[in-house]
Amino acid sequence: MQTLNFSINLFLEFKTKCYVGVEVVATAFVFINVETGSEREVARELRKIPIVKEAYVTYGVYDIVTRVEAESLDKLKETLTANIRRLDNVRSTLTTIVAG
Repeated sequence: MQTLNFSINLFLEFKTKCYVGVEVVATAFVFINVETGSEREVARELRKIPIVKEAYVTYGVYDIVTRVEAESLDKLKETLTANIRRLDNVRSTLTTIVAG
């Protein structure tokens, strides 16, 4: 019984966030390098993408850091590939998926 309770609690903790009536099961941080001088423009475009919850211009190894939330890992992958990586001036991305 203790194992079952642990599993249920772990499942509930993982599935607690919701937005616009959709359960969030995939949260990730995306670190982005862009062409020099285009940081603010790219950050503005990123904020228009529905799963992008935060986008910050940063100083350091990466030019922009974003937090994204999606209802599935497939939706996350689809948005990264079809929307974020294809934005003008995006040179590279590194995605780190949050572990529950």
